[in-house]
Amino acid sequence: MAQNPNKKQVTEITDMEVDFAQWYTDVCKKAELIDYSSIKGMFIYRPYGYAIWENIQKELDKKFKETGHENVAMPMLIPESLLQKEKDHVEGFAPECAWVTYGGGEKLEERYCIRPTSETLFCEHFKNIIHSHRDLPKKYNQWCSVLRWEKTSRPFLRHREFLWQEGHTMHATEEEAREETQRMLNIYADFMENVLAMPVVKGRKTDKEKFNGAEETYTVECMMHDRKALQAGTSHYFGDGFAKAFDITFTGKDNQLHNPHQTSWGVSTRMIGGIIMTHGDNNGLVLPPRIAPVQAMVIPVAQHKEGVLEAASKLLERLQAAGIRAKMDDSDQSMGWKAAEYEMKGVPLRVEIGPKDMEKDQCCVCRRDSGEKVFVPLAQLEDTVKRLLDEVHQSLFERAKKNLEEHTKVCMTLEEVKEFMETEGGFAKTMWCGDLECELKMKEEAGVSSRCMPLVQEQVSDICVCCGKPAKHMIYWGVAY
Repeated sequence: MAQNPNKKQVTEITDMEVDFAQWYTDVCKKAELIDYSSIKGMFIYRPYGYAIWENIQKELDKKFKETGHENVAMPMLIPESLLQKEKDHVEGFAPECAWVTYGGGEKLEERYCIRPTSETLFCEHFKNIIHSHRDLPKKYNQWCSVLRWEKTSRPFLRHREFLWQEGHTMHATEEEAREETQRMLNIYADFMENVLAMPVVKGRKTDKEKFNGAEETYTVECMMHDRKALQAGTSHYFGDGFAKAFDITFTGKDNQLHNPHQTSWGVSTRMIGGIIMTHGDNNGLVLPPRIAPVQAMVIPVAQHKEGVLEAASKLLERLQAAGIRAKMDDSDQSMGWKAAEYEMKGVPLRVEIGPKDMEKDQCCVCRRDSGEKVFVPLAQLEDTVKRLLDEVHQSLFERAKKNLEEHTKVCMTLEEVKEFMETEGGFAKTMWCGDLECELKMKEEAGVSSRCMPLVQEQVSDICVCCGKPAKHMIYWGVAY
């Protein structure tokens, strides 16, 4: 009999309909993803939360290496004089910089910034190693932590110190760099949808919202349960601005000196926040199977009875041998406690076996996403579990896609946008003239920021939603995390 997925199993978690922010914090804490440290805005990644990040890192790192990128490690500290070389870049990060002024008890001659991002460090290195067209392209990536002194913080979504990857590449031509920018955006979009089960809107940021120092910033935007937007990943085309600022040159095939063209791209642990807010429910986490630390939890039922533990152990061995991330809980906790615990932790499947199942040569598999229970002949265990994991992924994706589609609305006037945001919320799809004045007015009057100008443009009208002038772009607006 299918369990009702809407029936609340965990009383310690606030209902999302009552207080979404508190629900989110409860899930982060109760599912043992994260804990608070003694420094505001700096969090402790607990083993279960860090394991999700490790799986994300593993999947993305494989994609990066398949496209010719190499991992490197840059210093944590940036000399102030180096940071000052790119004016727009440093101005954008100045309010968030943390500075080291003493070393070994002595005042330093120059301040060192704890990296908020590493463009300047990479540029200093590229200047030293790029001399000829034969040295290009350089396609580097770094997995590290960065520090931004945020005024407010929330687990995974806004940390002062957070984990991320930052890719930095140099190319001989503008065309190659632009291709790289799009390639990495597409890798992110594919990862969000096919691994995290999070549908995305791909697009370009406005000049107001683009990365400091970039010519163009591209983004993948996702919609959460509460219909707010999450910028899940970005890819930037820098042109040759940084190269000129850092005097990076190479001798081309024409024997002339040229400045290379640069890209940068990154995602962070805020994706874990996105997973929670896209798929979670009032019983806790619902993890996409492809990044779940435990894909199947084996639970012996009435384990004190003869042969049950041995039968469960055999199931565990078979699942692990088939490449499924599986564990077994043979603790003395009650069956009800175990069911609630692994629901809260979002384990995609529970595989249960007891005396009655053994008599019938079967086990019971329970899906976290729907609560559905399936009785599986033991001979079909591995194939069925793999199929169910794929079905859970697809179900989560379709549910999230439905949320995105049902709460994306074409609006023709500013008043329509305001009403939509006040009564329903989601993504308002409008036309825009491209002027900053209108972008600021949308924020001031409707409380929305521009999310992106989708790569696939539609002509929903001929005039700007805000000023009525001829429109240049179709754009998405929303309230963002």
